[in-house]
Amino acid sequence: MFAKDVYVSRRNALKQKFSSGILLFPGNGESPMNYPANTFPFRQDSTFLYYWGIDEPGFSAAIDIDNDREIVFGDDFTVDDIIWMGPQSTVEEKADQVGAAITKTNYDLTVSAKDWAASGRKVHFLPQYRGENIISLAGMLGIPVDEVNKHVSTEFITAVAEQRNIKTAEEVSQIVKALDISYEMNRLAMKMSKPGLREHDVCGRVEGIVASYDSHVSFPIIFSVHGETLHNHVHKNEMKDGQILVLDSGAESPLHYASDITRTFPVNGVFAPEQKDVYSIVLEAQMSAIDMIKPGVPYRDVHLHAARVITKGLQGLGFMKGDLEESVAQGAHALFFPHGLGHMMGLDVHDMENLGEQYVGYGPDMERSTQFGLSALRLGRELKPGYVVTVEPGIYFIPELIDQWKRENTLDAFINYDKVETFRSFGGIRIEDDVLITESGHEVLGKPIAKSVDDVEAWCAG
Repeated sequence: MFAKDVYVSRRNALKQKFSSGILLFPGNGESPMNYPANTFPFRQDSTFLYYWGIDEPGFSAAIDIDNDREIVFGDDFTVDDIIWMGPQSTVEEKADQVGAAITKTNYDLTVSAKDWAASGRKVHFLPQYRGENIISLAGMLGIPVDEVNKHVSTEFITAVAEQRNIKTAEEVSQIVKALDISYEMNRLAMKMSKPGLREHDVCGRVEGIVASYDSHVSFPIIFSVHGETLHNHVHKNEMKDGQILVLDSGAESPLHYASDITRTFPVNGVFAPEQKDVYSIVLEAQMSAIDMIKPGVPYRDVHLHAARVITKGLQGLGFMKGDLEESVAQGAHALFFPHGLGHMMGLDVHDMENLGEQYVGYGPDMERSTQFGLSALRLGRELKPGYVVTVEPGIYFIPELIDQWKRENTLDAFINYDKVETFRSFGGIRIEDDVLITESGHEVLGKPIAKSVDDVEAWCAG
């Protein structure tokens, strides 16, 4: 964990946003795979980690604003627990490590929460994503289970999002540690991939690198010759000569900060001419988008700039036509680029997505678009120093989407469907880096991972 004063400072800053009430932080428990004693790898709730730092199951915490009290709730191990799990620090010792002076049991939390609710005190809590925590809150606060997330505190969400959006130097250092693992993941995948192997042959080794660092992936690895499926978690395909691979992957640092890198490379190690043509458009879109990044620039503008670069490039290859600005305004490029340019990143790979992207990526002065493609942009707001964002444009040929748009004559003034048909089996290309917004501009984080055509082919050659 970070030094004690980091967590004390974070909680003090949060407390300044509230004049009364209780701020409740449910931590996560163990999650069974198929019976109670056989659990998935434990992952603590990110907001709990941010303010309290205790990376173990069975803990919750609260800040009593009215009485200026910070309380950690948890149960000490019994001898029976120690037999199976080994000796552990006490709850009091763990709380002291993060500067919290008051500890109580989990039973005390249930009693206290019921008292808070019964006395009419405002209990602020964030949206819950785990069923057991929803059920627990429902019982403690007297809320029907299916209505718990209707009672979340907008004030709490906004305060947490504003604070967690700005990454400190310590946090950026953790993201770089995760990116060090990403470097090794991508280097191995490019070197190892070749015709005749199956995706899982490589993907398993890539995930093994993460495990060798005593880490976990920050999200399930996407590794596929069918890169046109944006979140393709199937790893059963045989890699064939002439295909291209998309590897979208990330790891967690020792304190659970995420990396998120995407690279696209040829199975046989050498881009075919038509692959190189499309790849070069995506690379230009990504690099020119990164060049735009600085404080004060709305990220939606950066997304639309990338869309213009993609549109211009696809016009040059004969896939698109017509007025460039009007084509982008109407969203014609979304046939090929149907997702957003990027998202916030930190303790979550899609940072704080559980709080609601409107609070994290937009804010009160900007509404999310409803236009296909642009509606998938998770981050639109004006950039500030301390934000860490992903920049990940792509071009994809998705047969089902092509069929639907062609059948409905969607934006046919801007799309050459006859030319598009010749690339139905092309797949997809995406390139992604993690970028810190600095006081004067930006910094691409981590060691450079091959992305020029020459560098990718060199890494593939080993």
